[in-house]
Amino acid sequence: MSEEVLIENQGGVRIIILNRPDRLNALTGSIMAPLADACADAARDASVGCVVVTGAGRGFCAGGDIKAGGGDKAMVPPNAEVGGRVEQSFTRLRGYMETSRLLHEMPKPAIAMVNGPVAGAGIGIAGACDLRFAARSATFLTAFANIGAGGDFGSTWFWTKILGTGVARELFLLGEKLSAEEAFAKGIYTRLFDDEALREETLKAAHRLADGPRMGYRYMKQNLNNAEDWAFEAAFDQEALNMGLSTSATAAIWREANKPRGE
Repeated sequence: MSEEVLIENQGGVRIIILNRPDRLNALTGSIMAPLADACADAARDASVGCVVVTGAGRGFCAGGDIKAGGGDKAMVPPNAEVGGRVEQSFTRLRGYMETSRLLHEMPKPAIAMVNGPVAGAGIGIAGACDLRFAARSATFLTAFANIGAGGDFGSTWFWTKILGTGVARELFLLGEKLSAEEAFAKGIYTRLFDDEALREETLKAAHRLADGPRMGYRYMKQNLNNAEDWAFEAAFDQEALNMGLSTSATAAIWREANKPRGE
């Protein structure tokens, strides 16, 4: 794993840490590729019951590192295999954006531990998580208008779903920085803590989830994701199916765990 993405394991909790504190964990190719890999590994690792994403130092993620070009220098002259600059840029960015898709779709809860400023692509990563626990020093800024950009890392999709189109348009078009209290009042942050309590409170919730009914959470998250886009009756049908799958799996796990020794 890259030195710019750190991994901690605490029981069934996987903590993924963006580690460019001198740049408020702004994203470059050297951090975005291993970050997507870390999320993919957490998604498929059966020992992981909850994922926490955070930043090193005093910030969560300041978005793309504009001074570094926001990506890597892997462009090659146009050719039949990779196309021109637009095709290459799309392919590279879309690959990096797997981070957000994986956090949103992985069959286990994901928590963004927002320990400071979050902006640009960082709000997409935070929005991809199921829960967002923030420190009082946290701020929230879409930032895309500042560079004439439309948004990436799923930011416009997630925040429209979370907040509704009216509030999302306000945040993106006006581009005003919000304090932690203002973001909490809008429903951007799930819970707000004093800075010194953030890690303890976040991990307390993460362990509760990791130690809870994992099959229940798997199907619960699937139901919640389905509700974002599915038609009513289709979601109802899947909810009924998932209720049987989750309770059956949970009961089987409980029976196995409580089976008398020697059987």
